[in-house]
Amino acid sequence: MKKIKVYVDGQSGTTGLQINERLASHPFIEMLRIPEEERRNEKLRRQFLNQADVVFLCLPDQAAIEAVALIEPDNHRTKLIDASTAHRVHPHWVYGLPELFPEARAAIAEASRLANPGCHASAFLLPVSPLAAAGILPADYPVSCHSITGYSGGGKTMIAEYEDPQRQERYPDYDAPREYALGQAHKHLPEMQKYSGLAFAPAFSPIVAGFPRGLAVFTHLETRLLQAARGKVSPQLVWETLAKHYEGSLMVKVMPYEGASCQGAGYLNVKACNDTDRAEIFVFGNQERITLACRLDNLGKGAGGAAIQNMNIMMGLPEDTGLVK
Repeated sequence: MKKIKVYVDGQSGTTGLQINERLASHPFIEMLRIPEEERRNEKLRRQFLNQADVVFLCLPDQAAIEAVALIEPDNHRTKLIDASTAHRVHPHWVYGLPELFPEARAAIAEASRLANPGCHASAFLLPVSPLAAAGILPADYPVSCHSITGYSGGGKTMIAEYEDPQRQERYPDYDAPREYALGQAHKHLPEMQKYSGLAFAPAFSPIVAGFPRGLAVFTHLETRLLQAARGKVSPQLVWETLAKHYEGSLMVKVMPYEGASCQGAGYLNVKACNDTDRAEIFVFGNQERITLACRLDNLGKGAGGAAIQNMNIMMGLPEDTGLVK
C-alpha cells in the first residue's frame, strides 16, 4: 500500500505531540516535517499543507481557521482534521465521533473536513446521545453534569504551572481540585448540546486536579423525568440501551452493570483508561436517580487517539490501526 503523507500543523503542542507519538509507529504513514527553524515560513507551510494527504491542525481556533485558508482552491485531495474548537459545530465540517450515531462512521469515511471532538464533549456525548436518540432522555431535560480531569488538558501553560518545581510557593491552591468555567460558558458546550439531541445546553461544571492525564464526566438523571415505552426507567434499562448501542464497538466499551459499585470498588478511578485510546461507560444508581459515567484518557480518546481513529476511517484503514485498546 502506498504510504499516506501526513503533516501535523502545530506539532509541538500537547495534542500535536500525542498525534506524532502515535503516528511514529503507524505502518501506513509517511510524516512530512518542517524543520524547526523554518516553522514560521508561511510559503513552506502552505506547500506542506497542500502536499499532504492528511493534515492535522493542532492550533488555537483562529490559527486553525487561517490554516484552512491556505489550502489551494483546486486542492480536493488533502483531508483536514481540526483538533481545535473552531469547526466543531460548523455545518460544512463532519463531527468526528464515529460511535455516536449509526450514520456517523459513513459520514467520516466520506469527509474531507473533519472536526475532532473535545475531550469533555466525548465523555458527555457517548453515554447521553444514545439515550436521547432512544427517546429515554427527553430533549428538554435539564441535564446537569460535572467532570474531573487531569491538567494536561489545559495545554502547555497549565502543564508548566502544575509541574513547576516551585509550585507550592507560586501556586499554593493547585494542591486542591479546582472547579472552573463557573460562568457556564465552557468552550465544549456548543458541541455537547448539538450532538446530544438536547434542546438546551447542559449545566456543566469541569474540575481540574493535580494529576497529568485522565478524565471522567458524570451526568446525573432523575428517573421520574425520563421516558420508557413501558413503565418506569431503571438503571438496568439505561445500561441495556447503551450496551446494545455500543455492541461490537472497538474503542468504546460499556462496562458491566453493578449499580452501586465500580468493578467491586466504592469509587471510580478516572485514570484507568490512561495510555489507551478507548472510552469506558458506566451506569450507577437506583430506581430514583441514575449516574452516567464515562472515562477516557483526555490525550487519547479525548484528543490524539480520536484524531488517529478518524484518520484511519477517512483513509479506508482498520479504524484501530496504531491505537491502544
